[in-house]
Amino acid sequence: MASILIKDTTKEERAKIVAEALGDECGLGCGFEGTGIDYQLYIDGIKELRELNMEANCGFVRGYPEEDPRMSCLGNE
Repeated sequence: MASILIKDTTKEERAKIVAEALGDECGLGCGFEGTGIDYQLYIDGIKELRELNMEANCGFVRGYPEEDPRMSCLGNE
C-alpha cells in the first residue's frame, strides 16, 4: 500500500483518497459532510488523516462507560 501521508501525496491524490474511501460518487463535497470530520483539511495538506480521525473519536460517548471507566478518547488515561 502506498503512503497516504501529506508529504507523500499531491492534493489531487489526497482528494481521490478521500473520495474513494467515503464513496463520494458525485464529486468532492457531496459525501463527507455527514461524518463530522473536515476532510478538506487533509486534502489541503493541513492535517493528516490520522489527526482528523483521532479528533473525531474524542467526540463519541461510550454507551456503557462503567464497563471501562479508565478509557479516554485516546484509549487510556
